[in-house]
Amino acid sequence: MTTRSSTMVAALWMAALVAPTPGQAGALPQASQTTVAPVVRAVTPGVVSISARSGKAGHLMQGAGPGEEFDPPAGPPRRDTGAAGSGVIIDAERGHVLTNAHVVRGASVIEVTTRDKRRLKAELVGSDSETDLAVLQIRGEQLTAVPLGDSDQVQVGDFVLAVGNPFGLGQTVTSGIVSALGRTGIGPGYEDFIQTDASINPGNSGGALVTLDGRLIGINTAMFSRTGGNVGIGFAVPINMARSVVEQIVAYREVKRGRIGVRVQDMTPELARTLGIESRGAIVSTLEPGSPAARAGLSKGDVVTAIDSTPVRDAAHLRNLVALKRVGSTIEITSWRKGVPVASVSVRVEPGTPSSTAKRRSASRE
Repeated sequence: MTTRSSTMVAALWMAALVAPTPGQAGALPQASQTTVAPVVRAVTPGVVSISARSGKAGHLMQGAGPGEEFDPPAGPPRRDTGAAGSGVIIDAERGHVLTNAHVVRGASVIEVTTRDKRRLKAELVGSDSETDLAVLQIRGEQLTAVPLGDSDQVQVGDFVLAVGNPFGLGQTVTSGIVSALGRTGIGPGYEDFIQTDASINPGNSGGALVTLDGRLIGINTAMFSRTGGNVGIGFAVPINMARSVVEQIVAYREVKRGRIGVRVQDMTPELARTLGIESRGAIVSTLEPGSPAARAGLSKGDVVTAIDSTPVRDAAHLRNLVALKRVGSTIEITSWRKGVPVASVSVRVEPGTPSSTAKRRSASRE
């Protein structure tokens, strides 16, 4: 964050009372006019530092720990080297820690350090490379979890805190706002990033992005930088997406990704006028014969506007919504056809390619 933007944030916090997020009650402390220290004290015990080692001798892993850096568009994404990463305790009773898959990829020894300096061995429960998420399990007394928020309620302009282990320095808290929502096309895989200007640097990967009432809304995953340091563009996996991944990893040790057999494209203003529809959504461009979607009655040219009552923003959003549904579950699809709404249809989600062996696919394909 620049000096100017840091001063602006500080001035805003001094000038106005920060209210709790609507609909989020609870005993968590609220930020005051002049400080967020009570929130930091409540949250930071649930954020840990992670070191990962590989090889028979337990050599420090290179390129597994810190945040992901994205070079300018002309250059491919690359990961910095090092061994320090971050994680968030999401279930204190079971000792589950959520982090990024790239933090622990290829590790034979994983160690977690809590805020009170306890060093605990961690077991990898499972990981999902498509969303860059992994679940670890640790065993220790008096663990503290960070309460989960609702990332669907996050708005651009909300104040947030990022907690992690940048550059291996130890636990660090930075502040900023939500800069954008629904970012895709940053890298391969399933994406729906929260963008923030809270400082995210190498080592913050797997750390917490929390609201000012202390609830976890994202897992800090990546940053865009031309220099290797923070430039105010960081990305976090929304906790609602992560929640679905965690449930499957805990149940199956992997993500069993679903599909319904359609190829979709984004709605554009021109297409909306042609189709006589004002709603956002995704257009069915190809329908696989005999697929679940075809059997349910969807047709080429249909505009899918909602899945299970969740409005569909675009093709990438539809792909994410379907892929994270449990295989064998049934989803309700709302759509328009030739400019008029049609009755919702029930579609059974069939198994796709397991996350451990899945090939990267186009963002427009589910």
